[in-house]
Amino acid sequence: MSLFVKELTKQYDGKTVVDSVTFEIPKRSVISMIGPNGAGKSTVLNILSRLIARDSGLDFEGQDIARWKSKELAKRLAILTQSNNIQMKLTVQELVTFGRFPYSGNHVTQEDLEIIDRAITYMELEPFRDRF
Repeated sequence: MSLFVKELTKQYDGKTVVDSVTFEIPKRSVISMIGPNGAGKSTVLNILSRLIARDSGLDFEGQDIARWKSKELAKRLAILTQSNNIQMKLTVQELVTFGRFPYSGNHVTQEDLEIIDRAITYMELEPFRDRF
């Protein structure tokens, strides 16, 4: 299944910042959003990750994204923003490991380690594995 974003809209104080945005993200995709400052990219990503509420639109695997349990949504959708306010020093491997927490309940198993290794290899990140 895909993530279908249909007619996504968001307003702040009567000003529309996301206006009827429609797109599809195929399953098992890695995407990036590119556009000028103020175009609404961060707003769309924050809505997808449910950090902010949308005014209308958004369907994930045939269900309103607001109805998903957080743990189940995290198993299907991960968003990594370009910048954040977290002041942690993490290696690439540690950051990828966070993606397994919805599955492992914060207790990384041998299976998780194998999946993490496959992901790092697939994304050609081996040279950066131990970099912050």
